[in-house]
Amino acid sequence: MRLGRIASPDGVAFVSIEGDPNEAICKEIAEHPFGNPTFTGRSWPLADVRLLAPILASKVVCMGKNYAAHAEEMGGAAPEDPVIFLKPNTSIIGPNSPIQLPADAHPVHHEGELAAVIGRPCKDVPASRAAENILGYTIANDVSARDQQRKDGQWMRAKGHDTFCPVGPWIVTDLDPSDLDLRTEVNGEVRQHSNTALMLHDVGAIVEWVSAVMTLLPGDLILTGTPEGVGPIEDGDTVSITISGIGTLSNPVVRKGKP
Repeated sequence: MRLGRIASPDGVAFVSIEGDPNEAICKEIAEHPFGNPTFTGRSWPLADVRLLAPILASKVVCMGKNYAAHAEEMGGAAPEDPVIFLKPNTSIIGPNSPIQLPADAHPVHHEGELAAVIGRPCKDVPASRAAENILGYTIANDVSARDQQRKDGQWMRAKGHDTFCPVGPWIVTDLDPSDLDLRTEVNGEVRQHSNTALMLHDVGAIVEWVSAVMTLLPGDLILTGTPEGVGPIEDGDTVSITISGIGTLSNPVVRKGKP
């Protein structure tokens, strides 16, 4: 099932998106998509609505340096244990919404990532039972202001700006995350091309590690880390991240404060 969130002439709704993307129909879900969702009977062609970020997260938990080649390109060794950090939920935007570069941040990098969406409240989850607590998977871009990251010595400001967490286009519920092709393009040029099989810590291990620290709530996002090839994005660019089995998340880039 593909679960999304849309803006239609009738308002905002969670939906199940059915059919080929070119002719898909969005069937409205009553209330929320968790558990066994029920449907209202209303529907709209996907072409007639606007896709929003597919979920409203209470928090965004991110994995740092979860691909060895990315850890190397950032000038360090891959850590033995998972490294986690938070992005505020106010950084979340949906497909086609602009990434807004702060006027004083140079450079700002893209980071294409697979994101897991938590499906129910959970704590202290063993890796073997992680899948029971995951609603599905989507695509995320962990946008990062590198100069602020270096200056601050920690990552909250650099990764926490409004619009610095594009998510979408939808959530796929029946997906095996262990062997997915990931590709990031900027203006059609391939910057990142890797596979989730190369993650140092797989989704089960990540959920176990994170849930040992904090309670996870329905809708929470876990970004599983980015592969090598991160690079700068500039005003006027378009960033597109494609993950097999999910689709493509695209966002334009604009510079804040531009006259």
